[in-house]
Amino acid sequence: MKNVLLSIATATALFLTTEATAQVKLPPASSSTTITQGLGIKNITLTYQRPNIKGRKVFGDLVPYNEVWRTGANTIPNISFEEDVTIEGHTVPAGTYGLFTIPTPSEWTIILSKNPKQWGAYQYKQEEDFLRFKVKPKTLTEKVETFTITFEDVTTNSTNLSLAWENTKVSFNIKADQTKEIMSSIEKAMQGEKKPYFQAAQYYYSNNLDIKKAAEWIKLADEGNTQAPHIKYWKSLILAKAGDKAGAKKAAEEGIEMAKKANNGEYIKLNSQALNAVK
Repeated sequence: MKNVLLSIATATALFLTTEATAQVKLPPASSSTTITQGLGIKNITLTYQRPNIKGRKVFGDLVPYNEVWRTGANTIPNISFEEDVTIEGHTVPAGTYGLFTIPTPSEWTIILSKNPKQWGAYQYKQEEDFLRFKVKPKTLTEKVETFTITFEDVTTNSTNLSLAWENTKVSFNIKADQTKEIMSSIEKAMQGEKKPYFQAAQYYYSNNLDIKKAAEWIKLADEGNTQAPHIKYWKSLILAKAGDKAGAKKAAEEGIEMAKKANNGEYIKLNSQALNAVK
């Protein structure tokens, strides 16, 4: 009977200990974050872990030089492209990739792996690489405590992905050519009842496409918009680029008056800048 009671007591204690352990909620040593960055009409999604320095020396010590690094903590960063992109001149098909790096004091190797489901670099296999290329690191004057990956210098078709930790930063360029797809969607939309003259004119102007077509569209967008100083502003920019300085000046002047009536300080300023550019 003593043995039975002892077994029951032991089992009960083990159950209570396990139950108590299961209920403990502790923050991870390294936080996790997911970033979704728009690139034109598609997205790039990045998930990565963010360790802190915590008084340690990072590169050359915590992160050894000339060895494959998980690029953060725990699981390797995953980067997903909704469409084909070009990274530093290399074509990368749409999909999800793992991100590894090999740091050195003077040069980093960036690795896109076809196997994104990895914890650490312990099972890294070079034969699973999709792409390798090299970039030069930059020395930062201010220390970055928490490992940080950011999208910088974002345009309608390009962005730089930057990795920064301690006093080191590396960056590489990502581009997407969506011109054909976007122009096709504009042509299709122009067949509909509500034609996107304003948006189409903006896109053509901003991407150095047919400026005469942009001028035609912005004039059509302006018809009837008697209280739209933002359209006057863009009309001034587009007509100036198309060589019609007189039309650009008139549009900016009208935009200033409209903005004043609406007490819209932003477009008083912008139309004034557009006017000064063509005087």
